Amino acid sequence: MTVLRLALQSLGNRWITALLTIFAIAVSVMLLLGVEKVRTGARASFANTISGTDVIVGARSGDIQLLLYSVFRIGNAPNNMTWRSYEELGARKNVDWIVPLSLGDSHRGFRVLGTNNEYFKHYRYRDKRKLGFASGGVFNDMFDAVIGSDVANALGYKLGDKIVVAHGIGEIGGNDHDNMPFRVAGILAKTGTPVDDTVHVTLGAIEAIHLGWKGGTSNSSRTFKVDEVRNMELKPKAITAALVGLKSRFAVFKFQRFVNTFRKEPLSAVLPGVALTEMWSLVGTAETALFVVTIMVVITALLGMVAMIFATLNERRREMAILRSVGAGPKTLVGLLSAEALIMTLAGIAVGVVFLYALLIVVRPYFDSAYGITIDLSLPSYVELWSLAAIMIGGLLAGLLPAWRAYRNSVADGMIVRT
Repeated sequence: MTVLRLALQSLGNRWITALLTIFAIAVSVMLLLGVEKVRTGARASFANTISGTDVIVGARSGDIQLLLYSVFRIGNAPNNMTWRSYEELGARKNVDWIVPLSLGDSHRGFRVLGTNNEYFKHYRYRDKRKLGFASGGVFNDMFDAVIGSDVANALGYKLGDKIVVAHGIGEIGGNDHDNMPFRVAGILAKTGTPVDDTVHVTLGAIEAIHLGWKGGTSNSSRTFKVDEVRNMELKPKAITAALVGLKSRFAVFKFQRFVNTFRKEPLSAVLPGVALTEMWSLVGTAETALFVVTIMVVITALLGMVAMIFATLNERRREMAILRSVGAGPKTLVGLLSAEALIMTLAGIAVGVVFLYALLIVVRPYFDSAYGITIDLSLPSYVELWSLAAIMIGGLLAGLLPAWRAYRNSVADGMIVRT
């Protein structure tokens, strides 16, 4: 208790320097734990980009490729699956629901997805949240369009606006389906997923705008009108992929095996959770690099504390000499300086944790709405607790070197007045 009291009094005499050191440690702790919170939150949110879908079915390809174009709208499908196969899969007794996805068109740089109203009923993200509407609603007409929040914000669209879909992908298509414009019927609420960057239209409209098209170009001299195609019975010949929900999760592997061995055409069935985990593993190097950077920040803060203690040793020569002259042994000096380092480290950890959670409470809703990252506010995990323990031990060890240096100075050296 005597050493602890001396350490507190000593820090009180140098309170400005001590506070700056505590602040530096607190900032490093905030950064370390903050990065870990955001990393785990981003990983969990990424894994829940699509939730509640048991299987994604598409033409034969790799799992990640199928996931990229069907969920993230990145890249293109190597082939399509026929509508007949889609209907056959949907008719299986263990299938609860199935949603068609048709890709290949764009609107001013945003991907266009052909689907039906079952999409808005069954698509889930992040802990099985349903898609919500900021305004408007689902398809009520063949040429209704439901746009994501980022599409609406970037292009300034509102309900009732007309939009024209272009054939192909890219900012400059050159093959606009301007004879059949769409009307914005709904604007989805922000989800933080690729849904925000998507223009959703009906499957019937996808077929209608491609009447007379073949090989990416129009081969017909006839121009079809909107009112004309509404009376046609347009049925897709093929789609890009399908989202499938099963009646029982126990039937997932059986259904996957059935799709992968489908005899009528080569298909692939992907389990979204497994594919998302595999995708996230590809960025593991970046995760490690980010964690190493935060560790270096913590080490820098501890080295700053060591430098501060060293810098004050010359001012405290007389204090050390007096302690030595009254019988203070090595344990006392080592205990004093180590206690000072430990007190500052513990204070920095406490301040850093409190400030971090206060900051997370403020920014958490913004991260959720703007980036789709849900940050957990639960108590520190085992990894975070071990990190804090390592910082505490590092702070304790940081006081040993100055203590050894102080003990090596002689009593007479401390009594000499230097000018």
